[in-house]
Amino acid sequence: AIKRASEKNQDNYKEILFEGYAPHGVAVLVETATDNNTRTVANIRSYFNKHDGNLGTSGSVSFMFDHTCNFRIEKQNIDIENLEFDLIDFGVEEVFEDEDGILIYGPFDSFGEIQKALESMDKEIISSGFDRIPKTLKKVAEEEKIEIEKLLEKIENDDDVQNVFHNMN
Repeated sequence: AIKRASEKNQDNYKEILFEGYAPHGVAVLVETATDNNTRTVANIRSYFNKHDGNLGTSGSVSFMFDHTCNFRIEKQNIDIENLEFDLIDFGVEEVFEDEDGILIYGPFDSFGEIQKALESMDKEIISSGFDRIPKTLKKVAEEEKIEIEKLLEKIENDDDVQNVFHNMN
C-alpha cells in the first residue's frame, strides 16, 4: 500500500475552481487540485449543504474577485515610487512596503512579464503567488460570522483544497 501511494502519478491531478455562497450571502471561491473529481465535488457540495450554503455554477461568484499575481522582494534602499514607475509598463498596478519587504501586485496575466522585469533588474524575488481579491466586502454580524467561519474551516481542512477566498469583511 505504501509503495502504491508513493508511486502515484501526479499528472492525474486537475485544478478545479468551485464557486458558491456561504450563509448570509457571502461569496466563496475554492481552488482545488484533485485526482478524483467525483470525490472532490461530493465533498465540497456536502460542506456547503451541511452549513446552509449553496454551491454555485461556474462564473456565479468569480466575477466578484480580481485574479491577481504578487511578488515580494527584499528592501534594498529601493525608491518605491521609481520601482513602481519602472514596472508599470509590465502590468504592475500596486507597489508598497511592509515589514517583510516590498510587495508588488499586478493582474494574473502579467505574472511572467513582471517576473522577467524583476529578474532583469537584479531584484531577488523572495516569494510570488496568486490571489483572488474581493472587489467588495460584505459586512456580517458577529453570530453570522461564526456560522460562516465553520463552513470555511471545514472546506480548508479538505485534502484537495488549495486555497479558499471569500468576501466577508
